[in-house]
Parts: sequence; structure tokens; C-alpha cells
Amino acid sequence: MTTTETTDTTEFTLSDQAVGTVMMALQKSLMEQSDIVPTLKGLRLTTDNDNNLVVLNPPLVKMSHEDADTLSAAGTTDTTETE
Repeated sequence: MTTTETTDTTEFTLSDQAVGTVMMALQKSLMEQSDIVPTLKGLRLTTDNDNNLVVLNPPLVKMSHEDADTLSAAGTTDTTETE
């Protein structure tokens, strides 16, 4: 007896929002020095009209005022080269 299985698959791509979510999950994992896997496994996904994956529950990244001041100061540092 021969059994033939046919699997219908639908191809999806990540939306810009989903890519940003993965980047934020990585940032959160690095800042908290924690495992990224539970965050990624906990993401709830849906699709938009163009078959792009969209995340319904992106992670929140929290930082202290001190960390925010450090990031702000780093962003205002003049990095232009002079001749």
C-alpha cells in the first residue's frame, strides 16, 4: 500500500514591525543578560493583508533614567572627523 501525503504550505515574510520586535527582544535579552528563547516563544503572531507576519505582543524594553541619560549622551557625541 502506498500513501501519498500532500502538505499545503503558505509562505510568510516578516513585516518591518516583526523585524523590529525581534531586534527589541534581542536588545532586552542583552540588557537583562537573559535567555531570548522564552521571549521569542511567547510572541503571538498574525498576518497582514500581504502575508507578512505581525507580532501582537512585542516585548517592552525598560531602562532606568541613568541608562537613558547614558544613551542620550552617546547619541549627542560629535563623531565627525576633522582634517
